[in-house]
Amino acid sequence: MNVQRTSLDHDKRFDVKAQTKAQFQMTDLGISSLLNPAASISTQSRALHRTRTPGLGKPGAFTVKRAFDVVVASLLIVLLSPLLMAIAIAVKLTSKGPVFFAQRRWGKGNVPFLLYKFRSMHVELQDRSGIAHTVKNDPRITSIGRFIRRSSIDELPQLFNVLLGDMSLVGPRAHVLGMHAAGVRYEDLVPEYFARHAVRPGITGLAQVRGLRGEVTDAGHAQARVNADLEYIRTFSVLRDIRIMLATIPAVITGKAAF
Repeated sequence: MNVQRTSLDHDKRFDVKAQTKAQFQMTDLGISSLLNPAASISTQSRALHRTRTPGLGKPGAFTVKRAFDVVVASLLIVLLSPLLMAIAIAVKLTSKGPVFFAQRRWGKGNVPFLLYKFRSMHVELQDRSGIAHTVKNDPRITSIGRFIRRSSIDELPQLFNVLLGDMSLVGPRAHVLGMHAAGVRYEDLVPEYFARHAVRPGITGLAQVRGLRGEVTDAGHAQARVNADLEYIRTFSVLRDIRIMLATIPAVITGKAAF
């Protein structure tokens, strides 16, 4: 599989060196090794090196994180209930179809789950597989859908996913099964891709506040996203979750990279 090398400027921007070929196969290592809670996987050329992951070695940290998720998600649902109702009515009145959009995404331990969002696309045009990326001025998006996507309001139903235990407030973003980046499946493009599923996916995450969201057009951007996810897994804490959530607010207000 050949992947075009990115420009030097792009490599500097994302602080990652893109590879021209992805020759490592997931089957060479195995899912159990990738999800080993004592280590994460990183690559340098074709060699694999293990690095310690302090956060995953502390079970108590997950208990505190889960309690924080449930309390905050519950409060947000109550406080935002008028907005949730208003958006639900607007979605229903402005286009045919259901209020919510449900899609299978990768969850913790590579176990798929149904992720919920406010529907932002015309039913007859939407891609339920999620493989087709949304692009600027996408004709599939409804009038209200353009607003709720740019403001990330379409993500709010995921608060219920948090209560159900499928997601966390903060973590690696939940990708669709078979997601592509630069025309190539993520797991083929980035060998350590499945290691990002060692924790629950999040509504927001470190990659998002760093501006690593939106359409992925090359290997460098894809690698940078996964690198940020693995960095979060290695260093997560409730305090860092709070910082990431606060950093998400200006990103949502500006609508950066959302369309």
